[in-house]
Amino acid sequence: MTKAREANGGTSATRPSIIIADRNPVVRAGLQDFICKDGRFDVAPAVETGAALLELCLAKNVCVGVIGWTLPDMTAVDLLDVIKRRQLAARLIIYSGEDGADNLRRAVRAGVWGFISKNEDPNALLDTIATVARGRLCLPYLDIERLTSDPLDLLTKRERELLGALAQGWTNLQIGARFGISGNTVKYHLKNLYDKLGVKNRAMAVALYMSSSSAVQVQQGSATDEEW
Repeated sequence: MTKAREANGGTSATRPSIIIADRNPVVRAGLQDFICKDGRFDVAPAVETGAALLELCLAKNVCVGVIGWTLPDMTAVDLLDVIKRRQLAARLIIYSGEDGADNLRRAVRAGVWGFISKNEDPNALLDTIATVARGRLCLPYLDIERLTSDPLDLLTKRERELLGALAQGWTNLQIGARFGISGNTVKYHLKNLYDKLGVKNRAMAVALYMSSSSAVQVQQGSATDEEW
């Protein structure tokens, strides 16, 4: 299922212009061939970088970009920010294997038009492109309010302190000593923390913490098991 909304702008009598950008040459070639064979779209030669995609966008009034999450010169979110600042008419779809809730949240905030996992049926990508080409958002069916809210708001005070400790590079042993809890208890709280944030590991949790506007530093004082 998808959530969609109408966008400003009319329809074109010509086939929608599609631009592909991905760092992997095999993915670029595969997408180029697959989308061309569908016949509904005017597909430009695939490019590797965000800069190359931007050059193509400047030459077209309205286009749909299908991009990977990480390009050699910038991330998908960086590219969305550039398009927004330059007020380009490009509508970007992120086609990525990195399809966690945090990435989707960041993409929605940055103004993505579509988001689809590489694990989906390939025909779903064609449907997404067609939907976005008509001026409609096409996103996984998730709670949009949750996507646009700050995930740190879900955490308790102690969980925020734990996340701050992770951001400072503390080990589980150091965290246990700091908060007066055992190593197994640290692992238990970390698992709960990751589940709340919708991330899979420490690195993803720290990245989310660093990107949050409400990130807090580790506060002084210790916690007991009963205070979590």
